[in-house]
Amino acid sequence: MPYINISTSAKLDDKKKILEEISILISSLTNKSKRFVMVKLDDNCQMYFDDEAPSCFLEIKSIGSLKPSEMAKPISDFVYKKMGIPNDKIYISFEDVPAKLWAWNGITFG
Repeated sequence: MPYINISTSAKLDDKKKILEEISILISSLTNKSKRFVMVKLDDNCQMYFDDEAPSCFLEIKSIGSLKPSEMAKPISDFVYKKMGIPNDKIYISFEDVPAKLWAWNGITFG
């Protein structure tokens, strides 16, 4: 926690670098240790968003620390810079998960 799930129709070359860099970005935006940030990246997905141009959907879940109005721009800018997907082809979903519904290391956080 936090967890970010990225799906994009773009074919990406340096996935490992993108995974690490988005992990650092989410860690800084949520003020949570990078050690606890989990990232899933699926590229080259079949997606349609008004047309077949590259698009991206990001799901971000965390126990607190989400500030969607402050986080949306730096995340969208990251996707544009690293994946070449324009901001009008990016959706971001934020979900604040109660601590009692999130477990790690065999126990819940709350």
